[in-house]
Amino acid sequence: MKIKLQNVCKAFGRQRVLDHLDLDIASRKITYIIGQSGGGKSVLLKHIIGLIKPDSGHIFVDDTDICALRERELNDIRKNFGMLFQEAALFDSMTVGDNVAFPLKEHTRLLPKKIDQIVEAKLQQVGLTDVSHKMPAELSGGMRKRVGLARAIALDPKIILFDEPTTGLDPLMCDAVDQLIADTQQQTGATCVVISHDIESTFKIAHHVAMLYGGRIIEFGTPDDIKASKNEYVQRFITGKHERR
Repeated sequence: MKIKLQNVCKAFGRQRVLDHLDLDIASRKITYIIGQSGGGKSVLLKHIIGLIKPDSGHIFVDDTDICALRERELNDIRKNFGMLFQEAALFDSMTVGDNVAFPLKEHTRLLPKKIDQIVEAKLQQVGLTDVSHKMPAELSGGMRKRVGLARAIALDPKIILFDEPTTGLDPLMCDAVDQLIADTQQQTGATCVVISHDIESTFKIAHHVAMLYGGRIIEFGTPDDIKASKNEYVQRFITGKHERR
C-alpha cells in the first residue's frame, strides 16, 4: 500500500511542527524519515497511522483520505498497519506468547489453537524459538524488539511502521535489527516506514530517504541521492557526529 501526505500542517499551540508537508511513500519499499530529535518525526508517524489528525491537508492510504474518516472507518484502515514502538511497548504482565497473540485475539475470531500456531510462526519469522512462555523482563533489549515486531506482523499488515528501532541498542544489535527490518520487508512485501536519526542504518537498508527539517521534507531520494545532496543542512546532518543511542 502506498502512502501520500499532501500539504499537511500541524501545530501545537504556537509551535508549528508540520508546515505544508508533502511526501510520497512507495508501496512495498523501505522509506526512512530522518531528522533531528524533536523535529517532528514521531508526530509525522502518528499522522500516518491516524493517531493524530492534521490541522489541514490530506493523508492518503492508497486512495483513501484517512483525515475524512470516522473512527470506525479509521480502525478498519488501521488493520492494515503494524507498528514497532521505540521500546517495543510489550505488556509486562503478559507472556511473550500472549503479547504476540494480543492483536489476533482483539481483531479476529480464530480458535485458540490457530492463534497459537500463528504466534509460533511469527516468532520463528523474527528468529525466536521456545520463548512463548517467558515474560518480557526475562528477555534482552534486542529480543524484546523481535517480540514487538512479531506482534506487529501478527495480522500480516500491508504497512509496518518503525519508531526509532535501533535506539538504545549496541552496534551489533543495531546491525541485527537492521537486517531484521530488511528481511521482514522482503518476506512480507510490506510498505515499511522507519523514523530514525541513525544514518548508518538508513544508508544500509533504505530504498528511499526523506529528510524532515523545519516541518517540511527538504530532500527525498535514494540513499545515493541523499549523499549527493547539495542542501547544506542535509550534508551537515549526514556528516555530523550523530552517534547511535
